[in-house]
Amino acid sequence: MGRNWNGCLRWAAALCVTMAMARAAGADRIELIAGGGEKAEGKATECRLDRPFASDRDRSGTLYIAEESSRVLAVDRAGRLRLVAGSGEPGDSGDNGPAKEARVNAPHHLLVLPSGDVLIADTMNHRVRRIDPKSGKIFAFAGTGAAGYSGDGGPALEARFGAVYCLALDRKRGLLYIDDLDNKRIRQIDLKTGIVSTAAGNGQRGVPTDGALAADGPLLDPRAIAVDASGNLYILERSGNTLRRVDPQGRIRTVAGTGKAGPAEDGDALTATLRGPKHLAADRDNNVLIADTDNNVIRKYIVREQRIVRVAGTGAKGAGGEGGPPKDAGLNQPHGVYLDGSGTLYICDSLNNRVLRIVRE
Repeated sequence: MGRNWNGCLRWAAALCVTMAMARAAGADRIELIAGGGEKAEGKATECRLDRPFASDRDRSGTLYIAEESSRVLAVDRAGRLRLVAGSGEPGDSGDNGPAKEARVNAPHHLLVLPSGDVLIADTMNHRVRRIDPKSGKIFAFAGTGAAGYSGDGGPALEARFGAVYCLALDRKRGLLYIDDLDNKRIRQIDLKTGIVSTAAGNGQRGVPTDGALAADGPLLDPRAIAVDASGNLYILERSGNTLRRVDPQGRIRTVAGTGKAGPAEDGDALTATLRGPKHLAADRDNNVLIADTDNNVIRKYIVREQRIVRVAGTGAKGAGGEGGPPKDAGLNQPHGVYLDGSGTLYICDSLNNRVLRIVRE
């Protein structure tokens, strides 16, 4: 009896130590932020979303969401969802007027500027628009609204783009990058002068040469961009199933993906396979989070180790998993990933019509 009791005490002590170590190390869990209900506005987890594509937060903690139904929504710190912009009818109208009455067309991305204004990639209107949350109005920011390629060296409002798909901000250099999808280029706007130029892509479809100047070579299918704290520009190619990096000197290199579609297995980044990836985010350590959309997972490219690992999702289409480990969560074509200032990861789980986040216990 004594020996058994002493054994139980040792087991209990060991368990307590293990649990204490786990608490100290932290454990990730995934939770629902918005979607899953039918309400138009109100408690976000009781409201309906229609294919959320991207999200970003402002300094007050408000989370903005761009969705396929041609709307921009916001979830405040109290967890309540409201409409910010878009009538819900695709179109192109409303500049200089109330954002809620304006028509936008399938915005695939948005970002919050340091000023608090929200830029949206008004994809099928081939331009960028600006929302002023204080006045509730929407304004033209870049692009004429007509599809095409023109304007390098001139004002952003006079330039032509083709399917503006994604935006990225280089805060240190004051540059806004624009994923000019149909033109197979990444454009940039100097936010001080408003002048447009091309950062990557020559308009031809092809695989760029490692070490070459990014603006002189081709791109396959640029679907997402992100900038890390060191000024590296990352370009994610969906049909090319690759991640490329443009250094501050403007030279391009493939850093992850073989170019062929395949399953999401952990390992060396250059021998790893992706399957139709759609979005990127850089973390505080300059690692890159990848929405590996058609593999139904979120993955991380660890720069120092040159490895890629799964962060969330089982790898099969599914739903549910809130409250549990991120790798056990069901995802269905996750489209957007976003990291806030604290490092919290947000996932736009598009075909499940919800927004999730990963939190540390």
